[in-house]
Amino acid sequence: MFKNNKRLNFLYWLLIGIFLFLFIFLLIKLFPFYKTVFLFLWHLLAPFLISCLIAYLLYPVVNKLHSYNIPRGIAVLLIYLLFFGGTAYLIYRVYPMIVTQVRELNEQLPQFINMYEKLIYQMYEYTSFLPETVHDKFDHLIAKVENGLDRLLARLVNGFTKVFDFIIFITVIPVLVFYFLKDYDKIKAYFKRFIPKKYRSQSSKMVHAIDETLGDYIRGQLLVCLFVSLTSLIIFKLLGMDFALLLAILMGITNLIPYFGPIIGAAPAVAIALTVSGKLVIFVIVAVFIIQLIESNLLSPYIVGKSINIHPIAIIFALLLGGQLFGIVGMIIAVPTMTIAKVIIKHVIHWRQFRSKEQEG
Repeated sequence: MFKNNKRLNFLYWLLIGIFLFLFIFLLIKLFPFYKTVFLFLWHLLAPFLISCLIAYLLYPVVNKLHSYNIPRGIAVLLIYLLFFGGTAYLIYRVYPMIVTQVRELNEQLPQFINMYEKLIYQMYEYTSFLPETVHDKFDHLIAKVENGLDRLLARLVNGFTKVFDFIIFITVIPVLVFYFLKDYDKIKAYFKRFIPKKYRSQSSKMVHAIDETLGDYIRGQLLVCLFVSLTSLIIFKLLGMDFALLLAILMGITNLIPYFGPIIGAAPAVAIALTVSGKLVIFVIVAVFIIQLIESNLLSPYIVGKSINIHPIAIIFALLLGGQLFGIVGMIIAVPTMTIAKVIIKHVIHWRQFRSKEQEG
């Protein structure tokens, strides 16, 4: 920008930072006003977004099969049948077990609360020397946690029992995925028509860079999360823990969240283990620690790699912002969104520098 004046250049980026901070602040403060619009758009577009993601993840496999002289139509059909056949079988086997475990957890919640109340009273006795205001704050925090758990379990029970919505999802998504895979190149060519010719080359490079960075990251993360879920399930079963399947799925899903994910996923497992015995709590903590040690030091470096070259401070900021706006879902999509934004900004800056050099020349 202002190459010959460092002070003006610093002032420019300072103003950009201030405006960005104000924009994010207003975005968070005004969220209740546009939340309804977002929920409506999510319910409307969710099948399309999920179908696009599935087609995007499966398309390289279709291309790989096509490279072995298998006709593209047969490759699409083969991958389509394998993926949705396997998914349907998995849902058939796992879905009823998840619903049962969620209902059981909801029914046993009062017993868990009574157990924790006894533990809290014991803690009161050990911390009787502390001021009463500290105990009041502690009570308020526990009440909020209990209410939050009640609401969360109620949502889970309602979500799993909304059969009609679920049927629509499982019937619409496979159809959309099939057409997205079948007409992938046509859809890409259609949207390319809306880009002016002078920007097409740069846009193509940018999309390719996003695909190269994001595609490997998402596929790798899903494989790692599958490992975490399966390993957690086996260990929880061996330890004889209740709700093993539910806890293992939660461990896998939250593992998509960098840094905070393992802690969020492990907390429910530790909390349930605490209602059984202190020995089980130690076993669960050790098991989770070993799983995360294998995942972070062996699997992630080889499967995911360093495709997301973003500073940890920036990632933590994105996670906190995503969590503030959209909860767990926001934290899961924070890093992919930030990666896309980084690639776009990088290419826009590069394109502007190229254009300015052309004008100077």
